[in-house]
Amino acid sequence: MEGINETAVREFVFLGFSSLAELQPLLFVVFLLLYLFTLGTNALIISTIVLDRALHTPMYFFLAVLSCSETCYTFVIVPKMLVDLLAHRKTISFLGCAIQMFTFLFLGCSHSFLLAAMGYDRYVAICNPLRYTVVMGHGVCGGLVGVACACGFTVAQIITILVFHLPFHSSNQLHHFFCDISPVLKVASYHTRFSQIVIFMLCALVLVIPLSLILVSYIHIISAILHFPSTLGRYKAFSTCASHLIVVTVHYGCASFIYLRPKSNYSSSQDALISVSYTILTPMFNPMIYSLRNKEFKSALRRVVRRTIPLPQH
Repeated sequence: MEGINETAVREFVFLGFSSLAELQPLLFVVFLLLYLFTLGTNALIISTIVLDRALHTPMYFFLAVLSCSETCYTFVIVPKMLVDLLAHRKTISFLGCAIQMFTFLFLGCSHSFLLAAMGYDRYVAICNPLRYTVVMGHGVCGGLVGVACACGFTVAQIITILVFHLPFHSSNQLHHFFCDISPVLKVASYHTRFSQIVIFMLCALVLVIPLSLILVSYIHIISAILHFPSTLGRYKAFSTCASHLIVVTVHYGCASFIYLRPKSNYSSSQDALISVSYTILTPMFNPMIYSLRNKEFKSALRRVVRRTIPLPQH
């Protein structure tokens, strides 16, 4: 392990879209438009929640944090990817790669725990509605976000240190478009069984623990909903949870495919394709799933627009 200060590798070369050289200008335009749309919708959600007092509730607080997290998450990867699509040489420094991996993992892991906090919020709202505002006070909501960020920071720090303390003496070509765990490990000169096991276990815990908490929450939620006397009440309760369940399914499905597969099943082309989905497509659809189809949010958005842009009087 003494090679980190003597490593011959000072930068990495991304080869994620090398097989699509002729399509890279088109991909640049498509990804740029999707990225701008994502930034715009997330900015709209955050500003609406901040400006409209009717949305100052725990559910929308978590949604604002989620939108902020996804904006930062895409900012870590997509701008560099867009530049590389037009660049002849697609490189990143050794330190830059480590920073990108840490930040990406920090936001991604925090996102997993944040989804668990949102599941708990739905559990309290449906199973204990009379005490909802008391249980989900400002301190509790802030504490849950703080715990999610602390867990994400710790896991990201450990994994990044384990990966970048490995020696990199030979290849510096990453078959990916950003510094994810598997592509970087693949070009290390060697890595110990211990580091592989620790990284896998941390990835598994980041996925299994929040997902288990979400499942427990929804077991109680479904049990409570089935005891509702009216069909309309059951429908409304299920509809408030549907958006969260869709996002949870997509997030954990993609993450499990990438990080919990046996190493023998690693495929750089498959990983690049799945990574495009959760770095560009998922952050674009999440705002629409959560807010832009929500009647309460759309009413709040109209109020904010009327206050911000007064209509001319006739």
